[in-house]
Amino acid sequence: MFFVIGAVIVFTSVIGGYMAPGGHLDVLWQPFEFVIIFGASIGGFLIANAKPVLAGTGMALGTLFKGPKYNRAAYMELLGVLFALFKLAKTKGDLALESHVENPDESPLFREFPTFLKDHHALEFVCDYLRLLTLGTKNAHEVEAIMEQELEIHHNELDAISGSIHTMADGLPALGIVAAVLGIIHTMGSITEPPEVLGQLIGAALVGTFAGILMSYGLVGPVASSVEQTFGADSSYLGCIKTGIIAHMQGYAPQVSIEFARKTLNSNVRPTFAEVEEMVQNLPSTG
Repeated sequence: MFFVIGAVIVFTSVIGGYMAPGGHLDVLWQPFEFVIIFGASIGGFLIANAKPVLAGTGMALGTLFKGPKYNRAAYMELLGVLFALFKLAKTKGDLALESHVENPDESPLFREFPTFLKDHHALEFVCDYLRLLTLGTKNAHEVEAIMEQELEIHHNELDAISGSIHTMADGLPALGIVAAVLGIIHTMGSITEPPEVLGQLIGAALVGTFAGILMSYGLVGPVASSVEQTFGADSSYLGCIKTGIIAHMQGYAPQVSIEFARKTLNSNVRPTFAEVEEMVQNLPSTG
């Protein structure tokens, strides 16, 4: 919603400010200038990025309308599933987790948390590290180092996506100059035309510079920043899982482990201690 509102404000302000003192809108319609700018920017984007980045960029653009994937309710459910897993491991041993992490779709424990169960990336992350516990892994520091490395790889993959959009934004003003220069070259070929014709040709050429700068700073650059912020907000979800699992491996009680995890969350999505306490007291018993 904010993306749509922001885009409307940007274009309304620019176009409205141009037209208010008597500017003619039809002068700004220069389709061949736009073909040069946007065609070249898309081509450069395809050249510069690998297939995973291209695919990820398409999916990332959906976040402009949806915002961060995880809200307060999602984090509450995450803390609930972590508590249930840690409680089961404390009462029956880590081996009791084996049936759940090997077949999470059939696990009665995970089925109590349907939103989390549908998040295949987070589910796989939890199951992979709890599986290490069932195999006898005890060194929390070694597991934490591996987790941090995996999260760093994930972070770099997301950075590549937002960075590719930033790069496109940075290139648009230069491509606008390219379109303008080509327009001036075309104008020089008509130098014998009367001033009113030359004025139209020069104005058309300058539209290229205008369009490149506007799209860079008014649309594509803000899009890149929005995607980057959304990725940053969503990355804390896996970080929360990491903190909880490491606390559990260090021997803390389930309530303490999830409290450590809760404290890593951003304030706008972090449930209160009392809310978490009430939630865990009402969790169904699964084993």
